[in-house]
Amino acid sequence: MGTEPGRRRYDSLRRTAQAQETRADIARAARRLFVSQGWAATTVRDLAREAGVSVPTVYAAYGNKAGLTRALADAADLSADVSQLLAELEVPEADPAAQLTAMAAYDRRLFERAGDIISLIREAGRTEPELAALYRDGRARADDTRVQVFSSWPAGVLREGLDVRAAVDIYAALCNIDVYTVLIAERGWSPGHVEQWWSEALARELLN
Repeated sequence: MGTEPGRRRYDSLRRTAQAQETRADIARAARRLFVSQGWAATTVRDLAREAGVSVPTVYAAYGNKAGLTRALADAADLSADVSQLLAELEVPEADPAAQLTAMAAYDRRLFERAGDIISLIREAGRTEPELAALYRDGRARADDTRVQVFSSWPAGVLREGLDVRAAVDIYAALCNIDVYTVLIAERGWSPGHVEQWWSEALARELLN
């Protein structure tokens, strides 16, 4: 009788672990199918079959396809390690050029590890207003970060004729999923090459 509480605790832990693994299986299946056959063409039944679970299990885990896609977006942000970016931005000796290098490295990590997720959210947003808003919010958060960084620089750091908003626009034009995809998939660049070019191009375009 004395071992029952321990057994119950382990049973609870086992159920939690199984539930987490099921959610992970569904998420991995969703990523494969969304990328291979498109968000709109993928049904919840397809997801369930790919993950080896029932349709009600998918709904219980994520609610619907939009809920699952939001979870994938959250995972994408985590995969790029925003805490590393923050640490690099806040290093006392980090000058504007070093901060631009840190930001370019973050974008490289994000697109390298989760570019497919970003693209599918944009695709899904064409028919799902909720996901269109999710995509816009992600872009807006990125812009807000750049505004904060560029606004922290002393006067005279930005290239003559540029204000913070114009600098943010130039950054967004250079460092985005479309540029990354063209250079990697069509031009044969490595992710490291893209990151280096971004760092150098940003410094040329933005800094005095």
